[in-house]
Amino acid sequence: MKHNILAPNVGESIVEVSILKWTKQEGQAVRAGELLLEVESDKATVEIVAEHSGALTILRAPGERIQIGAVIGVIDDQVVGKESAKTDSTAPLSPAVKKLVQERGIDPASIPGSGRGGRVTKGDVLQMEAAAAPKAGVTLKPAAVKPGERRAPMSLLRQKIAERLVQAQHAAAILTTFNEVDMTAIQKLRAEHKEAFKARHGVSLGFMSFFTRGAVEALKKLPEINSSIDGTDVVYHDYQDIGIAVGTERGLVVPVIKDAGQLGFVALEKKIAEYGTRARDSKLSIAELTGGTFTISNGGVYGSLLSTPILNPPQSAILGMHKIQERPIAVNGKVEIRPMMYLALSYDHRLIDGKGAVTFLITLKDYLENPEKLGLEY
Repeated sequence: MKHNILAPNVGESIVEVSILKWTKQEGQAVRAGELLLEVESDKATVEIVAEHSGALTILRAPGERIQIGAVIGVIDDQVVGKESAKTDSTAPLSPAVKKLVQERGIDPASIPGSGRGGRVTKGDVLQMEAAAAPKAGVTLKPAAVKPGERRAPMSLLRQKIAERLVQAQHAAAILTTFNEVDMTAIQKLRAEHKEAFKARHGVSLGFMSFFTRGAVEALKKLPEINSSIDGTDVVYHDYQDIGIAVGTERGLVVPVIKDAGQLGFVALEKKIAEYGTRARDSKLSIAELTGGTFTISNGGVYGSLLSTPILNPPQSAILGMHKIQERPIAVNGKVEIRPMMYLALSYDHRLIDGKGAVTFLITLKDYLENPEKLGLEY
């Protein structure tokens, strides 16, 4: 019996995926439970395992965009191995089907048969041809013709990033305000406790947990920063679901730490480390990438000194962290060299006024320059 492999439903509102790679080859024998392929949606990468044992027929190639529920491959449980699969797939065809596949230049071994005994019908050929055809209104880009040029399809994730960034700039009145924070106290605290912290809790004490804890406390005091617009209503969130932007080879993803306001430094550090590793390995679930009431983006890890981050809709604000740089500043009437970081808060001016945005950054600055207020567990 032939079993269809379908493009999986990977999340609400997601209507298509693209194939990243097949881990098995055409005609190869597979066993139930083995990894077959990886597909990518506009949010995450999903692994598909074989539900049956048998010979694999691959119908859709890596890079193809596929509607949810479409047939992307077939497993024949009556066939084992590549040669047997070919023999079975090329069983006697009716004259009409044989003529059709010859005219179209299609290998009948690549078509899952729905007829009696798995025989390929004319309808099977036409259905496969229609599925492989480009969508109406879509123009295929020509191959690069100039020396030194190359062309590659944009991933669904990159397309979604582009779409959301343009959407945010068109739909919101984005404004950015800046401040700076003296990181002396945090650096001193980390130097004093990082070894004991890691030995006791098994995780390093980084900067991101301080910013997450500080942002949570500032959001509690300024709830409009943690709100969003829905039509003509304002939705206020009495919880803090903090998105932490992570750069990967595939693009930027934003896993969300749910109820971050209920977590201490240890739990935050473990969650941040876990999400960072799984993001880079494309192992995050759709649930972990959805929601979020506020986002933190750390361009400082790449050396950025200053930036204006773009909102992550439907959120109304995003915090940008930057590189820590020693600079001369005035302290009690004297010039001192201090480790300074510029902070940027981009916000939707339709909902948040300048006073609220500035107050948020000042509040956050106070927590970061006086980290003992955040209650670090040792």
